[in-house]
Amino acid sequence: MKPGLSRRVVAELLGTAFLVAAVIGSGVMAERLSAGNVAIALLANSIATGAALAALILAFGAISGAHFNPAVSVSDMLAGGLSRRETAFYVTAQFFGGLIGAAVAHLMFSDQIYSFSQHQRHGGGQLFSEFVAAFGLMAVIWGCSKSRANMVPFAVAAYITVARAFSNTFAGIRLQDVPAFVAVQFAGALTATALFRWLLPSLSGQAQKVLIPRSTEATEIRTKMRTYVFACVHNAGRSQMAAAFFNLYAQPGCQAVSAGTAPARQVHPEVVAVMKEIGIDLSTAKPRRLTQELASEADVLVTMGCGEACPYVPGLRVVDWSLPDPKGQPLEAVRKIRDLIHEHVKNLLRNDCAGCCSDLGKTTAQVINK
Repeated sequence: MKPGLSRRVVAELLGTAFLVAAVIGSGVMAERLSAGNVAIALLANSIATGAALAALILAFGAISGAHFNPAVSVSDMLAGGLSRRETAFYVTAQFFGGLIGAAVAHLMFSDQIYSFSQHQRHGGGQLFSEFVAAFGLMAVIWGCSKSRANMVPFAVAAYITVARAFSNTFAGIRLQDVPAFVAVQFAGALTATALFRWLLPSLSGQAQKVLIPRSTEATEIRTKMRTYVFACVHNAGRSQMAAAFFNLYAQPGCQAVSAGTAPARQVHPEVVAVMKEIGIDLSTAKPRRLTQELASEADVLVTMGCGEACPYVPGLRVVDWSLPDPKGQPLEAVRKIRDLIHEHVKNLLRNDCAGCCSDLGKTTAQVINK
């Protein structure tokens, strides 16, 4: 079940506090121990920050999504992952979490609890670099959440700004430089989000996974869902029948879709007729094109005559069925093709889904009574 908003907000506050404490604390320690070597201090600060961030994402990601940054939360909202109300609570928690983290870091090193930073960070070059950093942050998040969500904690690099204004340490940012930093961070994050919404049209389906999946009923179903794509040339006969049979037996967690490399305008009339005989209505089914994107979202691609025209997806399991094309065939011949496809689908389910899909002993004649 999805954690309540109060729990998610507390997770964001604590996570942001720990992250800011790690950023500022490691900066203080690096500055004190590096004997004036700025390069060593920067390297130590960066490594400690990255390690802390990965650990915190793993710790709090399943609760709140582990945003720890208003730019991430706003981007998630625009992609459909958060409501406006949730975003407002997230950003507020992040702000106060940052202030708490700054205070904690200062107390650990016996410094003044809050001190306005005097570190000048301005100029076109620094602002542009902050835009690039924020753009890269969201590009990593959206790209990894689509392909390898489990690797997001180790791929993300974050930049916390507002709280750093209250720390006159190595990690600090002069207060008057903060607005420009925040503006370019948001610009970079929103630009990356817009780009990836175009690159990955299914991005809205991944928005709940920022930064790693939150445990919700919807995401649990999406995480477990196995998709079988049945493909032929016209998506008007064999693949339509196969997908219909598959979905007839499949339980929640498995689904079938069909597509074709050169889709026809409608399902072949003779196919509609023989499927109607057993109680399956394909009269409203619309042939669709087999795209690279659709194939890449599949767990298994079952081909029936499309051959080399089918998209190639590295690592995708492909099963090829050699079946005659029912187009233009007499009804008796189409019935035989239908029954053959039915047996192929049941065999596939027996091998892949025996533990969850039922009634696999039915013959085609018994399907009508299902």
